[in-house]
Amino acid sequence: MTSRQFPHPSRRTVVRAAAATAVAAPVLAAATATGARAATVPAFLHGVASGDPLPDGVLLWTRVTPGPDAVPGSGLGADTPVVWEIAEDRAFTRIAARGTAVARASADHTVKADVRGLRPATAYWFRFSAAPGGSQGGHGVLSPVGRTRTAPAAASAAPGIRFGVVSCANWEAGWFSPYRHLAARSDLDAVLHLGDYIYEYASGSYPTQDTVVRPHAPAHEILTLSDYRTRHGTYKTDADLQSLHAAHPVIAIWDDHEFANDAWAGGAENHTPGTEGAWAARVAAAKQAYFEWMPVRASTEGTVYRRLRFGSLAELHLLDLRSFRSEQASVGNGAVDDPERSVTGRAQLDWLKSGLAASDAVWKLVGTSVMISPVAFGALPAHLLAPLAELLGLPGEGLAVNVDQWDGYTDDRKELISHLRDRSVTNTVFLTGDIHMAWANDVPVKAATYPLSASAATEFVVTSVTSDNLDDILRVAPGTVSVVATAAVRAANRHVKWIDMDSHGYGVLDVTAERSQMDYYVVSDKTSKDATSSWVRSYRTLSGTQRVERADAPVR
Repeated sequence: MTSRQFPHPSRRTVVRAAAATAVAAPVLAAATATGARAATVPAFLHGVASGDPLPDGVLLWTRVTPGPDAVPGSGLGADTPVVWEIAEDRAFTRIAARGTAVARASADHTVKADVRGLRPATAYWFRFSAAPGGSQGGHGVLSPVGRTRTAPAAASAAPGIRFGVVSCANWEAGWFSPYRHLAARSDLDAVLHLGDYIYEYASGSYPTQDTVVRPHAPAHEILTLSDYRTRHGTYKTDADLQSLHAAHPVIAIWDDHEFANDAWAGGAENHTPGTEGAWAARVAAAKQAYFEWMPVRASTEGTVYRRLRFGSLAELHLLDLRSFRSEQASVGNGAVDDPERSVTGRAQLDWLKSGLAASDAVWKLVGTSVMISPVAFGALPAHLLAPLAELLGLPGEGLAVNVDQWDGYTDDRKELISHLRDRSVTNTVFLTGDIHMAWANDVPVKAATYPLSASAATEFVVTSVTSDNLDDILRVAPGTVSVVATAAVRAANRHVKWIDMDSHGYGVLDVTAERSQMDYYVVSDKTSKDATSSWVRSYRTLSGTQRVERADAPVR
């Protein structure tokens, strides 16, 4: 890639997959629909994206389709030169930077440009162009225009920052209307995606075939590099997802379904080595496709844990809780307390601890794909135990804790919480996805003695974009059986202040020096393309308290 700088502008969850009927790739249909023209000129069928904003830069992304045969995962199509440009105005009359890259078949024709030399806390517009036949002259075919924003200067006292927060978007389970509603907002600095951006299952496996809203591609469970590329490409044909990426920079981490259900360092619940090959080969394929298709700047090869700073107001610590973790323990055998087992791995836990202790930011935000707050489920009525066990991927009998969360690795959690207390680290807020429910929690030093025990941090968990939750699994109306389940969970876990077990939607996190507030939004119907969005609850943490409290209204 080459660039030239211009003058600065002014400002899990359930059963293993089974094979199903094959479906045609949406991107192939899109390319074919353009007829002969698509065969002779490049096209930008998967939109544009930006991510990982810095005070002086941002990562730009697109995917070029050089011809109708060059569908994701095919390996077909010529390498194609691409020009990228970023400007301070939508009309591109004031160019801030421009450069070139090559969309190569070896990278599935994806392109990334890590642009630097920009101004902090400034909105920019960006686009790509590719000339017919791969020539270098002229603008050629233009991509859609995207809008992005740089982070505040590292030492600046930013008055506030605001993030959209999402997780768990299963293509087959519904439409991505939460993305559309976030894309329509003009007040976000970025969108934080906390994992399960894609799902690996075969068509009709999760959800069941009779509830599939739209079939994904490939139809079989994804295993190979071609499979993972095809699945990523399918997702990025969704209009609402394209709108989200075009409207805001996205800061993403992965969870298990970017690989396979309940993944750990040496395998996964949804992986059978004897018939599905070596786990290491599958992980390598999944990671390669992820880094090709996502606007993510990898801090260390093969992982996504990294830090981003937003002035002196907030530092965001992003975790990788799949690459280094020990295998999940069986419930009830005591292994969850084994100090030799880890959810983070030693190096990442030390990195997190040192970063939190050294941070001079007012707020220490931690993006974690699975819940850190301890939760006991044993008090649930028997008729609710089984569906919640299915939702959380747990044994149906003798259920005590969710072993895929930090509850399954209690020594890591104890070490981290003790570190926060011993080093007087305040204003730590965990931001979490994974379990298809919305929660607002204190993170107690000792759950058994809470509220007499201190709270070391707080946690806001967002529900799923589409992936099944309690009412979906039971096929009942929202707010029926969940009322009983919620009451039972809260009675056994006094540090849990609120749970929504039924809704789908997103969060908006607003951070000021005085407080961090999560506004929870739900959509009317995940199976409707035109689903509406409405605010349902807000919770906040006041600076210095390490506690959550209810807020009366969303931040305007």
